[in-house]
Amino acid sequence: MAMAKSKTLFSIFFIPLLFSTLVTAKDPRFDRSLSPKSLGLRKEKLSHLHFYFHDILSGQNPTAVRVAQATMTATSPTFFGAVMMADDPLTVGPEPDSKLIGKAQGIYASASQKDLGLLMVMNFAFMEGKYNGSTVSLLGRNAVFSGVREMSIVGGSGVFRFARGYAQAKTFWLNTTSGDVIVEYNVYVLHY
Repeated sequence: MAMAKSKTLFSIFFIPLLFSTLVTAKDPRFDRSLSPKSLGLRKEKLSHLHFYFHDILSGQNPTAVRVAQATMTATSPTFFGAVMMADDPLTVGPEPDSKLIGKAQGIYASASQKDLGLLMVMNFAFMEGKYNGSTVSLLGRNAVFSGVREMSIVGGSGVFRFARGYAQAKTFWLNTTSGDVIVEYNVYVLHY
């Protein structure tokens, strides 16, 4: 009787423990806490990037093209519903032949029915100096006719891993007939 009772107690405690161990071994965790140092991250720093964005809609080689539009876009005073894909040069100076430092690659779309407000989803892909191969990701509202527009920096890659910050955009030159524009950018990025 004592032997049967001990086998029963053993079964009650040991078998569930064994089963939970087997289940845990087959169900690995998908998350864990890490130290930033374990990824080679050092002290966070603030970088200021200054460049010019050339959005060219006209000519033989436009850098931005319309890829979609709504039925009402053609009659909308704000081009509401127009979606543009861009591969725009980023240069050191405002001149079109100024030194190329990267590309602005992404989408912008007219997202306002009342004023010219664009939804901007862009990667600034750098190809010069210590930033070569690194990107900064921008997301935000661009109220085109405001003097200075502010948009969020929501991430990055390469030198800009874990990036966050903001960008200020200011129109430098605009051709109202063609829609071509050169925009001055000041980007402030916190990164490791």
